[in-house]
Amino acid sequence: MERKEVLVSQAELDRQRDYEEKIRRMFESRQAHPTACVDTFGCQQNVADGQKLMGMLLQCGFTLTDEPKEADLVILNTCAIREHAEQRVFGNLGILTHSKKENPEQVIALCGCMAQEERVSKRIKESYRHVDLVFGPHALWRFPELLWQVYETRKRVFAVDDEHGSIAEGIPVVREKGVKAWVSIMYGCNNFCSYCIVPYVRGRERSRDPQCVLEEVRDLVEHGYKDITLLGQNVNSYGNDLDLNYDFADLLSDIDKIPGEYRIRFMSSHPKDATRKLFDTMARCTHVAKQLHLPVQSGNDRVLHEMNRRYTRAQYLELVRYAKSVMPELVLTSDIIIGFPGETEAEAMDTVSLVEEVGFDALFTFLYSPRPGTKAAEMPDPATKAEKQKWFDKLLEVQNAASARLHAAYVGKTERVLVDGESDDPAFPLTARTDGNRLVRLKGDPSLMGQFTDVKITGSNTWALYGEAL
Repeated sequence: MERKEVLVSQAELDRQRDYEEKIRRMFESRQAHPTACVDTFGCQQNVADGQKLMGMLLQCGFTLTDEPKEADLVILNTCAIREHAEQRVFGNLGILTHSKKENPEQVIALCGCMAQEERVSKRIKESYRHVDLVFGPHALWRFPELLWQVYETRKRVFAVDDEHGSIAEGIPVVREKGVKAWVSIMYGCNNFCSYCIVPYVRGRERSRDPQCVLEEVRDLVEHGYKDITLLGQNVNSYGNDLDLNYDFADLLSDIDKIPGEYRIRFMSSHPKDATRKLFDTMARCTHVAKQLHLPVQSGNDRVLHEMNRRYTRAQYLELVRYAKSVMPELVLTSDIIIGFPGETEAEAMDTVSLVEEVGFDALFTFLYSPRPGTKAAEMPDPATKAEKQKWFDKLLEVQNAASARLHAAYVGKTERVLVDGESDDPAFPLTARTDGNRLVRLKGDPSLMGQFTDVKITGSNTWALYGEAL
């Protein structure tokens, strides 16, 4: 794609701001005070998209609420990664038939990755006729225009055209209160892992201009955000489409020069594109957290090949060895899929042995979930659900024991943490995160909220550390 085809023009962006003003004036003329509810499912990229939706809604004159029953506009911002998330969305859409009956003027919208799937949008059109607006990730920047069409025509609007995707700068954002923020540095994916629907619904890789990213991070730091996560389906591919001889490691180096007290994290990082330059940059940069989420998915080379991951077990282990050699304090996490179509017990145990060899601090583990439209969904899958569950349980047993051991090693140490929230444990009323993103339940004064502080670690379990502020 040509770069000029990716960037949304300023004229088009201005046109969306005009639609926001039209909607605001429409409600003002009715002396109405509309409310909107944005319900977001799935990954951090969806969270970031939801924050843009809320920003545009405020510009349109809406007040935000968490209660769908109270809302004049309900938006379900969806995820397509797993079947369970999809079923939750359809369940919620069914429930909304009741609020629509009580308030026939209520507008119901479905957006996000699910909406971009042709089979889903077709099902919504035919079976969920109370849904007024359906749009995919590619059309998010046009949300004000699409919403205006619903109000003006009183007809259902679908914007789910198959396209490569675009980049729209300057969309208003409503961020969560606190110290954490998400920054999308790129969109889309070119990898086409055989189990994953994301490339089909989020389009091809598009990198934001580095100056736009730097400006956004600088603004966040100036406004007091202290834990900033850079987002992309594969951040290691950042810059490949910019023709600037500028990559993700270069972006981290430039962000690190921004003055202030903050941490930078990033996800997701694809092993096939992870480089020694990246790890050296992480080690050198004082603001970049010594935490790496490096999804391996499987420890068996045949399964990795069938997944279209494009690295081997040995190559992954070499990456880990080098990363740990330049960052001895590195906290390493990963994603694992058990029960991929055609996987045998021996191959699943190869994954378990890799987990034992690496010594991950934590894992995000999944039983394979077929996604229609992907290559893996068409593969023979002879293993039973019970067999896969047995393999999965073994994986959890090994990882939980490892996490408990690694956490126990923190006891007695002093860690610098960022206090980021309140706990539901009255004995440890605060929550905090270490540089490696380990959860710490904390004894301390509420005035520490939003601050970096030193903590003495006094206890641990499989999932968290416990400590006292010094």
